[in-house]
Amino acid sequence: MLELFPRGFEEVERGGSIELVAYTDAGGEERLWHAFGGAAASDVEAGWEDRWRDFHRPVRVGPLWVGPPWEVPADGATAVVIDPGRAFGTGSHATTRLCLELLLGLERGSLLDVGCGSGVLAIAGIKLGFTPVVAVDVEQSAVDATVANAAANDVTVIVTRVDALAGDLPATDVATANIALGAVEAIAPLLRADRLVTSGYLAGERPSVPGFRHLDRRTAAGWAADLFARG
Repeated sequence: MLELFPRGFEEVERGGSIELVAYTDAGGEERLWHAFGGAAASDVEAGWEDRWRDFHRPVRVGPLWVGPPWEVPADGATAVVIDPGRAFGTGSHATTRLCLELLLGLERGSLLDVGCGSGVLAIAGIKLGFTPVVAVDVEQSAVDATVANAAANDVTVIVTRVDALAGDLPATDVATANIALGAVEAIAPLLRADRLVTSGYLAGERPSVPGFRHLDRRTAAGWAADLFARG
């Protein structure tokens, strides 16, 4: 199947067996017949390749409108346009919204976003008045996505590919870490920030972050975000 359809195919469980599905044309169907000695074909609705867009809807968090490039920002809102096809983090996930809610209530200053993904928190931070804003991620795809999304929003983010557990992270007024619970607990002691916003874990989980005291917690859809202060 990989030789026939190098761009990908789908595996579907059918009553204890696996069905291999390729979205293709008549030529691809003929290749299947030659390779396997038989195949079943059925038509799919037009526009199937774009239906994934239906899962990415804009959200409103205070003055911020966060949404994909094919949606129109609400009148009077501060738009944060994020391409969801580049890296994790579109703004619609509950953890992102909760982090943005906590950022809204903080005094503006410098901001570090650890595990930036698509760059949504870093870009929103600039739109809210934080400066300078630094974004780091261990994945090159996330770095590329943040650079591209920052350019699309006409803002400047200092983006670096770095392993936060090994790299020297800059001192900032605020740091955000919307990542897994274990990563939050491992990275928090390395941060030099006065305020820390964390998320990426379930509401039943509470991060342990020595050196910080807990100030606030927000929950939504079974997820949680926390605000900490140094000391």
